[in-house]
Amino acid sequence: MLGLVNLFKYKKTTLLFVLISSILYLTFAYNLARTDITKLMLLYTALFVLAFQIIKTTGFYFRLLVISAILFRLLFLFAIPNLSQDFYRFIWDGRMIFEGFNPYLHTPDSFIQNNKFPVAQAQDLYNGMGELSSMHFTNYPPINQLCFFIASLFTGNSILGSVIVMRILIIFADIGTLYFGKKLLERLKLPSTRIFWYVLNPFIIIELTGNLHFEGVMIFFLVWSLYLLHSGKWKWAAILWACSISVKLIPLMFLPLFFWWFVKNNNLINGLKKLTYFYLIIGVTILLFFLPFFSMEFINNYSKTVGLWFGNFEFNASVYYIARAIGYSITGYNEIAIITKILPITSVLIILGFSFLKRSDSIPKLTTSLLLVFSLYLFLSTTVHPWYIATLVVLCIFTNYRFPLIWSLVMILSYLSYLAIGTSDKSENLWIIGLEYLIVFSAFIWEVALKKRIKI
Repeated sequence: MLGLVNLFKYKKTTLLFVLISSILYLTFAYNLARTDITKLMLLYTALFVLAFQIIKTTGFYFRLLVISAILFRLLFLFAIPNLSQDFYRFIWDGRMIFEGFNPYLHTPDSFIQNNKFPVAQAQDLYNGMGELSSMHFTNYPPINQLCFFIASLFTGNSILGSVIVMRILIIFADIGTLYFGKKLLERLKLPSTRIFWYVLNPFIIIELTGNLHFEGVMIFFLVWSLYLLHSGKWKWAAILWACSISVKLIPLMFLPLFFWWFVKNNNLINGLKKLTYFYLIIGVTILLFFLPFFSMEFINNYSKTVGLWFGNFEFNASVYYIARAIGYSITGYNEIAIITKILPITSVLIILGFSFLKRSDSIPKLTTSLLLVFSLYLFLSTTVHPWYIATLVVLCIFTNYRFPLIWSLVMILSYLSYLAIGTSDKSENLWIIGLEYLIVFSAFIWEVALKKRIKI
């Protein structure tokens, strides 16, 4: 009781910020149309300012920050996502598994266009997911599919019910990230409150809990794996890294960066032997997760679907759009076929360079390499959806870099173009994208190239 009295006595300002934030999050969740750009921008910006003030004024009331982080997420619990329609495909895949279908072998189009309705509310889900999703095979890995299945298991006939179950899973994952992220920061003798730059970040709350993107589950396994790696339990860390890959494929590209971690305290032969075992555990674990869905048709469908993201889709890109403009000026055509061969090769060379030339033999060095490699990968990508940078936000709290926090703020600009795609011209506003990346590149160069600190 004394603690509660002191809280109201000494933290009135913080509690006021929490109350105002709660009202704004409720407005965002239940009273925001995705086309209302002015309201979207004002709410998003205000929530960032308030999040900064909550962290700044809370002081040593760590519990208040935890309660605030959970509260803000729970406010979205009964809301249908208003900035993304991906959740319709999540529900479709989960219900396909529930009905005994392999979701990797069928597109929604193959059913609906033949007047077949394999799952409950099939037509509503089909209409909601949109043409781009319905025409392609699913690209979501098996643990992600497990989350979708759990939603169908408990609420097989309610879209809102499925949304609630998936949202609870993501909230629990964020709580896990808070727990292991705090413990890892303490082990590294870094301020434990840094974890709140992730869990109280409005971008993270809105994109993951609000819009139901499962990067949050992937990040939970990734942070837990890093914690175990730092604790010397590298075999368990390998299993959890495989779990992270089995939610989203992103951590797969980071595997070469573990070279120095295993070589650092061993001779080269022993280090390579441990590294091989590490990779083997990851590979076998992933294969076991995919085994229930395995077939030659699955391999063909999945590889083609994943390949689409590297060679066919374009959204919110930076370097790629510059290269595309240069190609237009020279040949008069979109040289995507050539550019999308050069950029992935460049990304691979960057990963290999960081893997063997930069000694990532401690968690701060390893997370720094992970952060920079993934940042450069996104800079070179043809498609950068807003939720992709959630991984950068969590990685930066273990490093001295803060440009991902700035990107998480200005990423809202991409939504202006994202929403414009729904209009008749079907095109992005390149001036808006240019402004976004001007800010991001300026922060990146300031910190990485000029080695200046951005103080938050």
